[in-house]
Amino acid sequence: MNELGGETQIGSSSIDIRQLTEKIERESAFVNLIEMEMRKVIVGQEDMIEKLLLALLSNGHILLEGVPGLAKTLAITALAKIVDVDFSRIQFTPDLLPADVIGTQIYNMKKEEFSIKKGPIFANFILADEINRAPAKVQSALLEAMQERQITIGNETFKLTEPFMVLATQNPIEQEGTYPLPEAQVDRFMMKVVLDYPKHEEEKLIIRGNISSGVYPQPNKIVSAADILRARETVREVYLDEKIEHYIVDIVYATRKPGNYGLDNLNGLISFGGSPRASISMAIAAKAYAFINHRGYVIPEDVRAVCHDVLRHRIGLSYEAEAEEINVEDIINQILNKVEVP
Repeated sequence: MNELGGETQIGSSSIDIRQLTEKIERESAFVNLIEMEMRKVIVGQEDMIEKLLLALLSNGHILLEGVPGLAKTLAITALAKIVDVDFSRIQFTPDLLPADVIGTQIYNMKKEEFSIKKGPIFANFILADEINRAPAKVQSALLEAMQERQITIGNETFKLTEPFMVLATQNPIEQEGTYPLPEAQVDRFMMKVVLDYPKHEEEKLIIRGNISSGVYPQPNKIVSAADILRARETVREVYLDEKIEHYIVDIVYATRKPGNYGLDNLNGLISFGGSPRASISMAIAAKAYAFINHRGYVIPEDVRAVCHDVLRHRIGLSYEAEAEEINVEDIINQILNKVEVP
């Protein structure tokens, strides 16, 4: 690989980084407008807004974990209005059935034939509220939509309309009446974002906004579904150097074989590490992070910015780690501090 005057050459092909960055700056201008509209509705929670945008631009699903009242549902609803797409909210409960999500076959006595009644999954944005309250059958029905972007009802298969995105929430505190999500499904979420309480000054603004007039600001439509699909294609064009690829693979490999990276103290603490889907998600999320920062190339800081959200739900802790009160965040921090940065 040779670099000269902003042009990067790989084999017989060359990429003009300067020209690519100029294109990304033009194509990513709408990101700031989306953030402005989101901030009309949401006070604080900058990290959540940023990660929702990353998932949207990366064509990935996102899991938001936090106690009630942190504006998870409000943020997702606002984003759906800003992008102007079909939106469905599904409240997951223990008595929810697969047919309540994907739809079912209904027999028409006059025509003496079955017809398909489509469920709420047939939308662009799906808010799966308290996703861990539904049993395994419902989760398996959702899994096909998340992975294959299609739904099978009876012997008919329907392709879902793009952009399609599952935005799920779960409460980390109240575990009564909940079901642990299958690892296969958890791995389908590109990112898991853990939300914290708002800051002191932010909470004062939240109080004022809710008790003053009783009229809440509504976000405006900024982009269309077609704009998002076009932006996703542009995100794929963001340049990812081979050294950055190597860095991403090293981070994920360190979750599987920490001893190879001088992290022998983690050997007994990790029961399983990130899958190849973690490497793919980290690469695409890093490209999207560069895109929203109006850059045409990925730098190591982009990878580090998305690393925790991509990996925290893909690392299994052993009983020994739980006994020593070591959490996933500690392990990811140790890996990032040890793996060599290009």
